[in-house]
Amino acid sequence: MMSQTEREQIDDLPPSAKLVFKVLEYKGSLTQKQIVDESMLSARTVRYALERLEDIGVVDEDIYFADARQNLYEIDVPTEPDADHSADAQCAE
Repeated sequence: MMSQTEREQIDDLPPSAKLVFKVLEYKGSLTQKQIVDESMLSARTVRYALERLEDIGVVDEDIYFADARQNLYEIDVPTEPDADHSADAQCAE
């Protein structure tokens, strides 16, 4: 689960960085190009957003083995599940 400090840091980010965070949260690990395609933001905006997210430590950059010229980005902090999904999980038990 994300700490209160991390949540506050994300709330202070520009909207583009929040969108990139949500794209990574929903889609999982993606390259910068894939984030550009999913978010419909410019490559420069995505690059800036990823820098901001890396600065606060919520996004991790890794090697993309399919193409070593690209990096793979993923959320580095565990996020809390949606209320709908946790209710479904409780009903299943």
